[in-house]
Amino acid sequence: MEVINTFMTWIFKNRIGQIEKFKNNPLEIQHEILFKLIHTARSTEFGKKHHFRQISSYKDFNQWVPVHDYESMMPYIQQTMQGQQNVIWPSPINWFSKSSGTTSSRSKFIPVSPESLEECHFKGGKDMLSLYVTNYPNTKLFTGKSLTIGGSLQTNHLDYNKNSSYGDISAVIMRNLPKWAQLARTPSLDVALMSEWEEKINKMANETLKENVTSLTGVPTWTLVLIKKVMEKTKCDNILEIWPNLEVFFHGAVAFGPYRNLFQKLIPSLEMHYMETYNASEGFFGIQDQIDSDELLLMLDYGIFYEFIPMEDLESENPTVIPLDEVETGINYAMLISTNAGLWRYKIGDTVKFTSTLPYRLKISGRTKHFINAFGEELIVENAEQAIENTCKITGADISNFTAAPVYFGENQEQGTHEWIIEFIQFPRDKDTFVQVLDEELRKVNSDYDAKRYRDMVLKLPIVHFASEGIFETWLRSKGKLGGQNKVPRLSNSRDYVDEVSKLL
Repeated sequence: MEVINTFMTWIFKNRIGQIEKFKNNPLEIQHEILFKLIHTARSTEFGKKHHFRQISSYKDFNQWVPVHDYESMMPYIQQTMQGQQNVIWPSPINWFSKSSGTTSSRSKFIPVSPESLEECHFKGGKDMLSLYVTNYPNTKLFTGKSLTIGGSLQTNHLDYNKNSSYGDISAVIMRNLPKWAQLARTPSLDVALMSEWEEKINKMANETLKENVTSLTGVPTWTLVLIKKVMEKTKCDNILEIWPNLEVFFHGAVAFGPYRNLFQKLIPSLEMHYMETYNASEGFFGIQDQIDSDELLLMLDYGIFYEFIPMEDLESENPTVIPLDEVETGINYAMLISTNAGLWRYKIGDTVKFTSTLPYRLKISGRTKHFINAFGEELIVENAEQAIENTCKITGADISNFTAAPVYFGENQEQGTHEWIIEFIQFPRDKDTFVQVLDEELRKVNSDYDAKRYRDMVLKLPIVHFASEGIFETWLRSKGKLGGQNKVPRLSNSRDYVDEVSKLL
């Protein structure tokens, strides 16, 4: 295994020269990508409609191609899902990544082309390893296996297109990995892609008990669930008793800060490393490339062209859109992408702040709307408001305001939950029923929340505080924000608002 480890380390280090090239020539690389995308898609339905053959400059692109969100891209995506090809991208698109929904639909389906798999998602995974072995040249990573904790794959094809399938992006990637990569990971593909999470976690634990696991890859929430299941089965005090050569956790999707102490207790080693990635259904965007920094290097040669909208301008009728060369550090931007899967000037919903422009490094600063995504549930305000409205109708209640935040895993907290403070004009007929119905309605409108609530494995039933009228007015007054355009933040990943208001209960 030492020989294999040495060889694989050498292979992955060879990519560093190409990474240095786009770090040193970012604008040239992005210009090449934009016009490669336009040239490739010029004969698609979308390309014809938006004059791709006449586009000869970024100014033309900005003028003729409108900014899109999921709702405006959805007609093109639906055509593709129904089996029509050459709509948004010339290559056949038979895979779709399912992610959390929007106001108009419970789930989004993001196209995944052969190019986006190979040149973006797979390339991102390889670069993650390249940067890791460069930062830790004495690694023994390839002497063992990577334990990958992915999502589930829809095994039945789309009803209206038998050639198309969908699932979480991690599952789509895993299903399409080359054979050499499949041999380097655990558990078996059949187990890794299971949709029944309780059985899946149990089988994953059983399959990986005797493996030499050297790395973990996944979302912090489900990774913690699996580690605890393995420790439960083996009665061990920490996971290094089972996987003594474990050296790195590649993580993403949710903020890692709240989980760091828990991981350090379960993996008590100063030699354990944590490396963040920025990978989404729409593409692989960033990788932590420095040991002592949580900044992410923006990956510029993955077939994605980046643009940005300053957040203060996002809601204007004609927002200012700028290319990469005009961004400044410290400013909150909404990110737009045009991709080799046929997304064009697409608002992914994330906000970022650049920390450096040579090279381009950034931090994920949040979402374009208030949200909770502490456990991968991606609960947005529209979901919460719809669920609250339905719950009030069912339970005979009437509310005036609410705010909610996560309760993170902790010493005596095996699962997470959401804590709500709701101000009632008319209290429900039964408070326990209200909580149950609220939970049910949230599960109906948000598939990711529903998955995390499955058998209380990640999220427990919400905690609801039933407040009388006036509490939020008192809180806003105390902050000097009463009246005008000041509003109660509906959802937040931070507990600041909930903790402050709860003092007034």
